Amino acid sequence: MKLFNVLFISFFTCSVFSQELTLEQANHLSSLPFKCLQQEYPNKLGQLLINDSELQSPKVLHPAFYGCFDWHSSVHGHWSLVYLLSNFKDLENREAIIKKLQTNLSAENIQTEIAYLSKPHEKSFERTYGWNWLLKLQLELEQSNDDYAKPLAENLKPLSNLIIERYIEFLPKLLYPIRVGTHSNTAFGLSNAWDYAVFSENKELQTSIKENALRLFNKDENCPLNWEPSGTDFLSPCLEEIGLMQRILLEKEFLNWLKKFSPQLLNKNFQWEVAKVSDRTDGHLVHLDGLNFSRAWNFYALAKKYPKKLAHLKPLANVHLQFSLPSIVDGNYEGEHWLASFALRAYEEKTN
Repeated sequence: MKLFNVLFISFFTCSVFSQELTLEQANHLSSLPFKCLQQEYPNKLGQLLINDSELQSPKVLHPAFYGCFDWHSSVHGHWSLVYLLSNFKDLENREAIIKKLQTNLSAENIQTEIAYLSKPHEKSFERTYGWNWLLKLQLELEQSNDDYAKPLAENLKPLSNLIIERYIEFLPKLLYPIRVGTHSNTAFGLSNAWDYAVFSENKELQTSIKENALRLFNKDENCPLNWEPSGTDFLSPCLEEIGLMQRILLEKEFLNWLKKFSPQLLNKNFQWEVAKVSDRTDGHLVHLDGLNFSRAWNFYALAKKYPKKLAHLKPLANVHLQFSLPSIVDGNYEGEHWLASFALRAYEEKTN
């Protein structure tokens, strides 16, 4: 196993990052969520217990999303496989992957997930990080041209509709944004949701996200990039806010806002040191590899959308992606169970 990891690390490190994701890389990245999608333990439940009747195994509580250590990692593990199936028709274990997706995302399993989230004391379950990834999965299934995907999108849709209702109910109550680099980051929690709202032409969700994002973020100025990263970040508070605002604002409005919020990014000589991990067997410290991937996807998005102003961010995105890519093949479950999704999200933004 160690020899395999060394060889694969060498393969990834020597790859040319100006190119798209290769089939060989895709096959390896698919193996990580494939391996853990139906792996029940170890598991971290974000459960509030009312009484002992709620003490159940992860698979009983969450028959769709019990694998890959926790609910949200399972959700974006499913997204990773759907994304790879859509983009690599010759993906290894294609039929086995589809079978696992069909098993997990059955209508019956999704109804059990809905029942769990419908408990009065679980209204905040996975708010908003898991919600955000769930709508990313819904979007990927609906966009897929593969025959297996449409039935699964229909199965998942009632849960997605519940999440949309939760967003619309919750956002006006959030008086202040959460600006951290971990799960509860408000800006990231709205980004995939916005993308799905636009794709599905859900005007009510679009209006809710835009109005509340403007209320929470439009007056922000001088985001302190020099404060990042914090010790266990996997998201950049500054970049995720930028990523959200570039979605909801028109070009002129956004660039004017960016000049006030983060003028450093407009400097063609802007550099940002990659985040470094001291111990990849520590489930929190390894978050910093995810930070490099999430920085990369935001830099790619900005460079692509505003090439005249921000094209210089693409090489910086490449540096961040290249630095942490080898870490997802080092055999540590602490990173393996989720980092492939973050790497693929960066590749998605790079190549789309």
